[in-house]
Amino acid sequence: MERIERIHALHRILTAARYPVTVQRLQEDLECSRATVYRDLAYLRDYLMAPVVGNGEAGFRYDTSEGDRFELPGLWLSSEELHSLLAAQQLLMRSGGGVLSNALAPLQQRIEKLLDEHAGGRRLPVERVRVIPHRTRRLDETAFRAVATAVLDRKQLTFEYRARSTDQRTRRSVSPQRLTHYRENWYLDAWDHERDALRSFSVDRISAAKIGEDAARDVADEELDQHLASSYGIFSGAPKGWATIVFSAKAARWVADEHWHSQQQGRFLPDGRYELKVPYSAGRELLMDVMHYGSDAEIVEPVVLREQAKSMLELALSNYGS
Repeated sequence: MERIERIHALHRILTAARYPVTVQRLQEDLECSRATVYRDLAYLRDYLMAPVVGNGEAGFRYDTSEGDRFELPGLWLSSEELHSLLAAQQLLMRSGGGVLSNALAPLQQRIEKLLDEHAGGRRLPVERVRVIPHRTRRLDETAFRAVATAVLDRKQLTFEYRARSTDQRTRRSVSPQRLTHYRENWYLDAWDHERDALRSFSVDRISAAKIGEDAARDVADEELDQHLASSYGIFSGAPKGWATIVFSAKAARWVADEHWHSQQQGRFLPDGRYELKVPYSAGRELLMDVMHYGSDAEIVEPVVLREQAKSMLELALSNYGS
């Protein structure tokens, strides 16, 4: 019996058992040696996180308080699990030579071992699956460490911020709330003390960051979610309204499978086009995403957002002359 088959058989035995199962019985049922039984039990408990309890004398079983909730992973990883593992693996590889290299080496080895074990002993050619960063921005690593430390240590933070929209540099004093990774880039959600309001800052525009001694002001999760997560994209706030976008039948094949917002509403129209409705606060990011589809997308409402899109397209067309 192959190892992966034994693991599944062992799981079935322990799931069905009302009382501890002796090692002798496991040897007989699994058709293996005593040492192999112990190795498989250890693998089930340590790598697959199964709630195995017991010892060699009394026998083994699943913890009754957790056994019903435990499910043995399948032979294949889901797309999200595979992406997460490979992304973590590649991030760890890119950290080589840094201060975390030695500390993270065991985690890198465990990920590789998990991928190998999940394949039933076969080597998975993970180099054939790539996770390609897209439109990432250069970060000041010193500033990033200060931001991350302030978020986790719950300390106030001061920094220079150069807004990308105006190119103006200002000094900010904030209470960090969350560090958010969105579309391959990092953002700091914080309470701005001078403006007495929640703001989001692109971390790649932060410099000269200094962690203060004062404790950060904590904003309730409900308020953070309402302000930062209820509307479209990272530049959110209390929704001002809903935008309706209609996509061509050709683009509909892509848009219908895309996640734009947790509260989005979509439907196919009789002629094959696709209508998408999303809540939004500031229209800048929504407009950028809609413009990505060019002539295959049309903002129907609200009128003010439609006019903004029209102006952007006219300006773009003017770059190409008459």
